[in-house]
Amino acid sequence: MTAVPAAGDAVRRQYEAYPYPARDPKDEAKRLVTGSPSHLDELTHHLFAGRISADPFRVLVAGGGTGDALVMLAQQTADAGLAAELTYLDLSEASRAIAEARIAARDLGGRVRFLTGSLLDIAALAPGPFDYIDCCGVLHHLDDPDAGLAALASVLAPGGGMGLMVYAPQGRAGVYPLQAALRQLAPATLPPAERVAAAKKLLSGLPPTNAFQRNPFLGDHKASDAGLHDLLLHSTDRPFAWPELAAWLARAGLAVAGMPWPILYDPATYIADPGLQRRLDGLDADGRAALAENLSGAMKTHCVYVARKAEAAGRAARFDADAVPVLRELDGQAIAARLRPGRPLPVSLGGLDLAVPLPPLGPAIIGLVDGTRDAGAIAAMLADRRRDLDRAAILAQIDATLAALTRIAKGFLRRPR
Repeated sequence: MTAVPAAGDAVRRQYEAYPYPARDPKDEAKRLVTGSPSHLDELTHHLFAGRISADPFRVLVAGGGTGDALVMLAQQTADAGLAAELTYLDLSEASRAIAEARIAARDLGGRVRFLTGSLLDIAALAPGPFDYIDCCGVLHHLDDPDAGLAALASVLAPGGGMGLMVYAPQGRAGVYPLQAALRQLAPATLPPAERVAAAKKLLSGLPPTNAFQRNPFLGDHKASDAGLHDLLLHSTDRPFAWPELAAWLARAGLAVAGMPWPILYDPATYIADPGLQRRLDGLDADGRAALAENLSGAMKTHCVYVARKAEAAGRAARFDADAVPVLRELDGQAIAARLRPGRPLPVSLGGLDLAVPLPPLGPAIIGLVDGTRDAGAIAAMLADRRRDLDRAAILAQIDATLAALTRIAKGFLRRPR
């Protein structure tokens, strides 16, 4: 009888067979994969007050897989003219090979050091310290997530921060019963390809009553065999509800410093009744986030920026006339042309169609954001159009506009270097 492999060996075997996510290095000529955490403008806003002063900026991508975060950070730091030293670490040689090929395709190899091994051994493999650590979709696959988080915290530089993503339970409704069924129908003693084939057969005939079948937020199993294996056949997989996440961070001496989508963690986003909204008064940040998760029902991951508890407060960039607003994946001029003053900005996020309120000058402000003009320059341009408003009033509207965009991960602030 074939023995079931130990958890660490099973994880390594999975990613040797199915490097995740499925990526082709030739696609680097066509596009840059971006996301959260670890988009450079986003992490700089939430963790470094809008300006990275470390020289060089030392980055660890822990459990880097096929390289999405690594490639994004290597390219974005290069484009920003930022001196950066990036260290990639992963268990899988097959995943590492793809990540290396993607970096080579962009001629960024001089910025990256590649290591193979467990993040649990990071203190010996690459003791750092690191100014920023990315660990996305990894810690929930460890037998002991506390040990993994403690290992990362041990190599975090003073004043540094991490971008973490872990699974959340409610948006993954149906995943865990199906995983249990597949442990019976496609046990880990079978070769990975046979398990994937069995999972496909099962999925093709699931009844409409099955919770996985009815969950509209899951799609990895449709994108690739690697995605299917990662979603339904992983040997180790545990989600974190928000209270569990907060307690887990606290045990490691860490706390949330920011998050990409604050609007999704505001329970007022899901409550229309003013009387019920008033009952939110007095809830602390963790209480609000936990309530929002219960109301949303769609969160399949939690993505957060964290720092040591004593350093977590006040990390985000603050607005003033010298701050430089930047947009992420928005065509500011197109928004300015189509959105009337006083109208909210429509956005689809987290399974919701949201209307994000903007101040009256919001569309015009967005149209003038080019990533180089500071808020003072934008205010001066708008003052020529609006003689009825003084500079302070215009700056207040710029502040409100960027605050609204930050709530949906579409706008951030940089500080001049």
